[in-house]
Amino acid sequence: MKDDRVYLEHIIDCIDLINDYTEYDKFKFMNSRMVQDAVIRNLQTLAESTQRLSPELKAQHPEINWKAISGFRNILVHDYFGIDLEACWAVIENRLPQLRMSFEKLL
Repeated sequence: MKDDRVYLEHIIDCIDLINDYTEYDKFKFMNSRMVQDAVIRNLQTLAESTQRLSPELKAQHPEINWKAISGFRNILVHDYFGIDLEACWAVIENRLPQLRMSFEKLL
C-alpha cells in the first residue's frame, strides 16, 4: 500500500494541476496550446500512474473504471496529432472531479 499511496497522491496532484492550468475555463483550454500541452501531459501522467497501482488495490475498487483510464492514456500517447480536445475537455469537466474524490477515498 505504501507504493500505492505515492501513486494515488501523484494522481491527485495531476488532477489539481489540470484544474490550475485550465481554471475550469473551456475557452482558455481550447485557445492556448501551452495549456493544452500541460493538461494533456498531466492526463497522460495520471493514467500512467494508475497503471502502476497494485492489482490488489484495483481489485478492491471495481467502481473505478481502470480499463477506461488506461485506454484514454493509450489514445493520448499513441495518437497525439489526432487528440480530440472536446473529448479531453469532457474528461476534465465530467470525469476528473469524481475521479479525484474516488482517489482521495483510497488514501
